[in-house]
Amino acid sequence: MKVLKFGGTSVGSIENIRKVTNIIVDGEKKIVVLSAMSGTTNALVNIAEKCENNFQTEAQRYINKLHNNYKSVIDELFEKSELNQKVSNYVATIFSDLNKATSEVYSELLYNKIVAQGELLSTYIFTNYLVQQGINAHLLPALDFMRIDKLNEPDNFYIQQNLQRIVKETLPADIYITQGFICLDAYGNITNLQRGGSDYTATIIGAAIKADEVEIWTDIDGMHNNDPRFVENTKAISNLSYEEAAELAYFGARILHPQTVMPARQENIPVRLKHTMRPERLGTLINNKVTDNGIKAIAAKDGITAIKIKSARMLLAYGFLKKVFEIFEKYETPIDMITTSEIAVSLTIDKVAFLDAIIEELEKFSTVEVDQNQSIICLVGHSIVNHPKTHKLFNVLQDFSIRMISYGGSDNNISLLVNTKDKIKALKNLNAYVFEKSLIA
Repeated sequence: MKVLKFGGTSVGSIENIRKVTNIIVDGEKKIVVLSAMSGTTNALVNIAEKCENNFQTEAQRYINKLHNNYKSVIDELFEKSELNQKVSNYVATIFSDLNKATSEVYSELLYNKIVAQGELLSTYIFTNYLVQQGINAHLLPALDFMRIDKLNEPDNFYIQQNLQRIVKETLPADIYITQGFICLDAYGNITNLQRGGSDYTATIIGAAIKADEVEIWTDIDGMHNNDPRFVENTKAISNLSYEEAAELAYFGARILHPQTVMPARQENIPVRLKHTMRPERLGTLINNKVTDNGIKAIAAKDGITAIKIKSARMLLAYGFLKKVFEIFEKYETPIDMITTSEIAVSLTIDKVAFLDAIIEELEKFSTVEVDQNQSIICLVGHSIVNHPKTHKLFNVLQDFSIRMISYGGSDNNISLLVNTKDKIKALKNLNAYVFEKSLIA
């Protein structure tokens, strides 16, 4: 059995819903994971923020506007029938509950409850649309089996046991539909896997059922060798290893949630990235095979803060780095890059919620310099640090200032830290040095 995931744009219009139907109805049994319809999650986040700021009237106005949009979708998808009324009633209940929620005391739990409604809406509507088309489809509510533990990691045993039980108890179907993104926490409260989490849901489910393959369907034809938003004439990469794909996802390739590859790699399940509007294109296949050495792709991650920690005490002192790392551990702040010299450590973070507290503790034994508005540019490929032509990428040093370089920490990754204002120029110049000038030919 395969697991197929479709993102918000893939189910964001009537035309696209019909395209997705044509893709999934092929005579093979499968589980289909859906995101919320395009624009819905952003609208729900906006509603939640209005609730947080006690703008109940504005929140209700947004709720009613969104409800009207869904009424139009239902009237276009469903014939005037009992099924139309059934779906309309369900959707009306969702929006009635949202209106009631605006009068509740705001909390993180309320926020999570509000933003979860998008996936509940899309999956219920789509499942019933399939039924109307004569397709044997059933809805598997993700909140009945998808759970994270106290460390916010997937509770894999719970997921596997409950998913298998629910499938057995449900009437046999050709297509099972479930929600991406949403789940329960260890205490039974509604939470989520963060933005883009539907990809992660798909591979978690794939691992739980030992799927033959997981397919991620979106609005681009695979992982590209550079960011197509900023660089012209990028190309989809036909094959990537799990390690290469994980590096790219973590360092900014927006097509994948950063955690997506992990469950598939653990169970050796291939992941294929496909284009919903152009299903004939091959896309990108991610598996345990390495196809070529050298740089395959470039990605960038914004919102980076660089911290330089300088202390004469560091010279020849053991335990200094331990002391530094313990502060970041205390505030649960991951480090992306790190470089060292005799008297200084430079590192980067992308979570700044506790930045002031971290700096205060670091300044007790060092001088601290902070640079914000930085971007990490990541070059990824198998064994690139050993490739005989990789050194040519450092021609980029003549173009602008590089704040940090991470080289050798991984055989598959070289990372450069630049000011965000230089990011686009850096991506374009690196593209020329790496691909147009045949660095890896």
